[in-house]
Amino acid sequence: MILLSEKLEGAIRREGESAYPNECCGILLGTIDDGGSRNTEDIIPIRNARETEEQYHRFRIEAEDLMKAELEARKRKLEVLGFYHSHPDHPARPSDYDKEYALPFYSYIITAVDKGKAGDFTSWELTTNREQFLPEEIKIEA
Repeated sequence: MILLSEKLEGAIRREGESAYPNECCGILLGTIDDGGSRNTEDIIPIRNARETEEQYHRFRIEAEDLMKAELEARKRKLEVLGFYHSHPDHPARPSDYDKEYALPFYSYIITAVDKGKAGDFTSWELTTNREQFLPEEIKIEA
Protein backbone atom coordinates (compact mmCIF):
# COMPACT_ATOMS: atom_id res chain seq x y z
CA MET A 1 0.00 0.00 0.00
CA ILE A 2 1.11 3.53 -0.73
CA LEU A 3 -0.15 6.46 1.31
CA LEU A 4 -0.41 10.01 0.00
CA SER A 5 -1.87 13.20 1.37
CA GLU A 6 -4.67 14.90 -0.55
CA LYS A 7 -2.19 17.73 -1.15
CA LEU A 8 0.35 15.45 -2.88
CA GLU A 9 -2.33 13.68 -4.91
CA GLY A 10 -3.60 17.08 -6.05
CA ALA A 11 -0.09 18.22 -6.94
CA ILE A 12 0.48 15.16 -9.15
CA ARG A 13 -2.89 15.63 -10.84
CA ARG A 14 -2.23 19.35 -11.47
CA GLU A 15 1.20 18.56 -12.85
CA GLY A 16 -0.34 16.05 -15.28
CA GLU A 17 -2.87 18.64 -16.40
CA SER A 18 -0.20 21.32 -16.78
CA ALA A 19 2.04 19.07 -18.91
CA TYR A 20 -0.84 17.96 -21.15
CA PRO A 21 -0.68 16.90 -23.99
CA ASN A 22 2.74 15.63 -22.86
CA GLU A 23 3.62 13.32 -20.00
CA CYS A 24 4.77 14.74 -16.69
CA CYS A 25 7.05 12.78 -14.39
CA GLY A 26 8.55 12.93 -10.95
CA ILE A 27 9.89 11.09 -7.94
CA LEU A 28 8.12 10.00 -4.74
CA LEU A 29 9.96 10.45 -1.44
CA GLY A 30 8.98 8.97 1.89
CA THR A 31 9.36 6.16 4.38
CA ILE A 32 8.47 2.48 4.53
CA ASP A 33 6.98 1.15 7.77
CA ASP A 34 7.58 -2.29 9.28
CA GLY A 35 4.50 -3.65 7.52
CA GLY A 36 5.78 -2.55 4.12
CA SER A 37 3.39 0.39 3.67
CA ARG A 38 4.93 3.34 1.86
CA ASN A 39 4.23 6.76 3.32
CA THR A 40 4.80 9.41 0.67
CA GLU A 41 6.00 12.60 2.33
CA ASP A 42 6.98 14.65 -0.71
CA ILE A 43 7.34 14.63 -4.47
CA ILE A 44 10.05 16.01 -6.71
CA PRO A 45 8.74 17.07 -10.12
CA ILE A 46 11.27 16.27 -12.85
CA ARG A 47 11.59 17.73 -16.33
CA ASN A 48 10.63 15.07 -18.87
CA ALA A 49 13.94 14.44 -20.64
CA ARG A 50 12.30 12.51 -23.49
CA GLU A 51 12.71 14.04 -26.93
CA THR A 52 10.00 16.61 -27.68
CA GLU A 53 8.30 14.56 -30.39
CA GLU A 54 7.77 11.65 -27.97
CA GLN A 55 6.79 13.49 -24.78
CA TYR A 56 3.12 12.92 -25.50
CA HIS A 57 3.50 9.19 -24.78
CA ARG A 58 6.89 8.68 -23.13
CA PHE A 59 8.85 10.05 -20.22
CA ARG A 60 12.45 9.73 -19.14
CA ILE A 61 14.16 10.72 -15.92
CA GLU A 62 17.86 11.38 -16.39
CA ALA A 63 20.33 9.62 -14.08
CA GLU A 64 21.54 13.00 -12.81
CA ASP A 65 18.00 13.94 -11.71
CA LEU A 66 17.56 10.60 -9.97
CA MET A 67 20.90 11.03 -8.19
CA LYS A 68 19.86 14.51 -6.98
CA ALA A 69 16.61 13.04 -5.66
CA GLU A 70 18.50 10.25 -3.88
CA LEU A 71 20.79 12.81 -2.23
CA GLU A 72 17.82 14.97 -1.21
CA ALA A 73 16.06 11.94 0.25
CA ARG A 74 19.16 10.91 2.19
CA LYS A 75 19.58 14.44 3.54
CA ARG A 76 15.97 14.37 4.80
CA LYS A 77 16.23 10.77 6.12
CA LEU A 78 13.76 9.59 3.47
CA GLU A 79 13.87 7.08 0.62
CA VAL A 80 12.97 7.17 -3.04
CA LEU A 81 9.73 5.18 -2.98
CA GLY A 82 9.06 5.31 -6.68
CA PHE A 83 7.95 7.47 -9.54
CA TYR A 84 4.86 9.09 -10.97
CA HIS A 85 3.86 10.10 -14.45
CA SER A 86 0.80 10.95 -16.50
CA HIS A 87 -0.84 9.18 -19.41
CA PRO A 88 -2.35 11.81 -21.70
CA ASP A 89 -5.52 10.48 -23.33
CA HIS A 90 -4.70 6.92 -22.23
CA PRO A 91 -5.73 4.76 -19.26
CA ALA A 92 -3.88 4.90 -15.95
CA ARG A 93 -2.32 1.48 -16.59
CA PRO A 94 1.35 0.76 -17.24
CA SER A 95 2.28 0.46 -20.90
CA ASP A 96 4.70 -2.08 -22.35
CA TYR A 97 7.23 0.77 -22.47
CA ASP A 98 6.66 1.45 -18.76
CA LYS A 99 7.28 -2.22 -17.98
CA GLU A 100 10.44 -2.32 -20.08
CA TYR A 101 12.05 0.51 -18.09
CA ALA A 102 10.59 -0.11 -14.63
CA LEU A 103 12.35 -1.80 -11.73
CA PRO A 104 10.88 -4.04 -9.03
CA PHE A 105 10.39 -2.62 -5.53
CA TYR A 106 9.36 0.88 -6.61
CA SER A 107 5.82 2.24 -6.73
CA TYR A 108 4.67 3.64 -10.07
CA ILE A 109 1.80 6.10 -9.80
CA ILE A 110 0.00 6.93 -13.03
CA THR A 111 -2.64 9.58 -13.49
CA ALA A 112 -4.74 9.51 -16.64
CA VAL A 113 -5.26 12.93 -18.19
CA ASP A 114 -8.17 12.97 -20.62
CA LYS A 115 -8.38 16.08 -22.81
CA GLY A 116 -6.42 18.04 -20.22
CA LYS A 117 -8.36 16.90 -17.13
CA ALA A 118 -6.81 14.45 -14.62
CA GLY A 119 -8.96 11.39 -13.96
CA ASP A 120 -8.06 7.88 -12.84
CA PHE A 121 -5.17 7.70 -10.37
CA THR A 122 -3.49 4.31 -9.89
CA SER A 123 -0.32 2.80 -8.47
CA TRP A 124 1.56 -0.29 -9.63
CA GLU A 125 4.48 -2.43 -8.56
CA LEU A 126 6.54 -4.57 -10.94
CA THR A 127 6.97 -8.20 -9.89
CA THR A 128 10.52 -9.30 -9.08
CA ASN A 129 10.62 -11.48 -12.22
CA ARG A 130 9.69 -8.33 -14.22
CA GLU A 131 6.85 -10.17 -15.96
CA GLN A 132 3.94 -8.01 -14.87
CA PHE A 133 2.77 -5.00 -12.93
CA LEU A 134 0.45 -5.64 -10.02
CA PRO A 135 -1.97 -2.98 -8.78
CA GLU A 136 -0.93 -1.34 -5.53
CA GLU A 137 -3.55 0.01 -3.15
CA ILE A 138 -3.48 3.79 -2.75
CA LYS A 139 -4.73 5.38 0.45
CA ILE A 140 -5.34 9.13 0.29
CA GLU A 141 -5.20 10.87 3.65
CA ALA A 142 -6.65 14.26 4.52
